[in-house]
Amino acid sequence: MLIWLAEFLSQYLAAFAVVKYITVRTVMAALTSLLISFILWPWMISYLRNLQISQSVRNDGPSTHLIKEGTPTMGGLLILFSIFISTLLWGDLNNKYIWIILLVTISFGVIGWIDDYKKVVKGNSVGIVARWKYFWQSVVGLAVAITLYKMGSSGVENELIVPLFKDIVIPLGGFYVVLTYFVIVGSTNAINLTDGLDGLAIMPIVMIGSALGLVGYLSGHIEFSNYLHIPFVAGTGEVAIFCAALAGAGLAFLWFNVHPAQIFMGDVGSLSLGASLGVIAVIIRHEIVFFIMSGVFVIEALSVMLQVTYFKLTGKRVFLMTPIHHHFELKGMPETRIVVRAWIITVMLVLIGLVSLKLR
Repeated sequence: MLIWLAEFLSQYLAAFAVVKYITVRTVMAALTSLLISFILWPWMISYLRNLQISQSVRNDGPSTHLIKEGTPTMGGLLILFSIFISTLLWGDLNNKYIWIILLVTISFGVIGWIDDYKKVVKGNSVGIVARWKYFWQSVVGLAVAITLYKMGSSGVENELIVPLFKDIVIPLGGFYVVLTYFVIVGSTNAINLTDGLDGLAIMPIVMIGSALGLVGYLSGHIEFSNYLHIPFVAGTGEVAIFCAALAGAGLAFLWFNVHPAQIFMGDVGSLSLGASLGVIAVIIRHEIVFFIMSGVFVIEALSVMLQVTYFKLTGKRVFLMTPIHHHFELKGMPETRIVVRAWIITVMLVLIGLVSLKLR
């Protein structure tokens, strides 16, 4: 939005022309969402606490979680508000990818909000029945997948890029829809499962989102993409604006979510942010790199799948409790140690993912 104003004002003062640069707007988007969040979080926490919109703790979970009872939740609403305001202010609203990401984020945010509302306000511990939650996620995921498939104007937009091998490009054809669906819905639920400890999910989200923003900027710049031998996808540079806004809002949230947490993001936050990362990875054509960077989320999801499958087959458990971070808690590992180690692992995986762009 501000880019339009800057273009008009640059006729009278050349200094406003700097706003047209994606790098400048990326920095401003991060700072804007960070500032909005920092200003509003104290009020938001107090408001949710007064409404008694708070986290309930499972009786069968680690005993250390009992102190979390009553902590305000649904903080993802403010995260999304900050991201949306910042993106709308600094993004190029003529860019189709900006709108797709925003629509996907808000759609999954609505699903998460309804789930949280039923759990917290209505006192329904189940929230949305699992099959219906998955159904609506699938509806949105498939709609986005089909839309992106039809929008693909060049061959590269429907190809799977294999990192480390510059000559290996897999044409997807109609399978593009299937891959996109699983990336979006899979990342959504993996992040939702991971969001069980203070700061565990949000910091990897910030790191991965920032890395995807960088890759999006490089993919949308023909000279950088040629140098790195990565696919050039026109318009993906604007993805960096959304990613910067996400990083700013996420860091502000972490300030209040770090142990002992004053606020939780709830499903409205985890589902929407997970979906946004998934659709960004698809748009910039780096699904495999995203998979590598999301190693912590992948392990959390696989631990649940393995536990459920093994228990159905044998009646026994592989882990003391899943997702796997609860297993480590029950083994006696402090919450902060689990979280920080997950952050360290994510840093390494993000760096590996970024390095793979050049090693082609």
